[in-house]
Amino acid sequence: MDTISKEIRENILRISHHSGHGHIPTCFSIIEILRSVYETMDHDPKNPDWVERDIFILSKGHGALGLYCVLAHYGYFSVSEVYSFGSFGSRFGCHADRFKIPGIELSTGSLGHGIGVAVGIALGFKLSQSSRRIFVLIGDGESNEGTVWEAAMVAANLGLSNLTVLFDHNCSQSRCLPINQAVDKFSAFGFDVQTVDGHDLVPLKKALQSVPDGKPRLINAQTIKGKGCPTLVEEVFAWHRRSPNGEELITLLGELHATAI
Repeated sequence: MDTISKEIRENILRISHHSGHGHIPTCFSIIEILRSVYETMDHDPKNPDWVERDIFILSKGHGALGLYCVLAHYGYFSVSEVYSFGSFGSRFGCHADRFKIPGIELSTGSLGHGIGVAVGIALGFKLSQSSRRIFVLIGDGESNEGTVWEAAMVAANLGLSNLTVLFDHNCSQSRCLPINQAVDKFSAFGFDVQTVDGHDLVPLKKALQSVPDGKPRLINAQTIKGKGCPTLVEEVFAWHRRSPNGEELITLLGELHATAI
């Protein structure tokens, strides 16, 4: 794990502690995925409404704190502003609001909806013969929603090669209804599928830069929920919706900085 990914995770821990909010393990599982997207797609932090920008949607909206900290790293706003996360009157809600925060393209939180909107935007780009692309991050647990597969069927039928679905495969549903053979399922729906280490920027960016031939693309990112802190990984369900107290924060920061680079 490089120093940037550690810094972003540290900000998540400190802000969650400060605010009393945050889904830390799910935020930790998507950091490298988010970084790979923002280091690949066309966007301008100084002009978030640039008309030729590519679009990113975080469909699993409970990972908002992770997205905020990544957007801050790439210059959309100061990370110090994010310390108001979850507080009364703050624009940084526990789920992101596209009307309040630069870089947020869709207000999400109700799982299964982001991919459908992404398919609609991709179709709009195709009809207007635009070279713009759309990237949408969904979770494996979220993929228990039938709308995910309805959207996938439409995307494949329309040949939306400008659509990339990033699948955060962190096994979050292992206690109830896991998504098994995700690769086979998306392939059967007609997607070009690549499986990569979801915490390694090199294969992630290589997959994002490849050009599928007339098909929507799925990047099956194999991730670890809570990546970077053994306590979070080993007690992932207990930490699903918790924020650390002072003593726990010190422990988690110690674990994070002891993680090999």
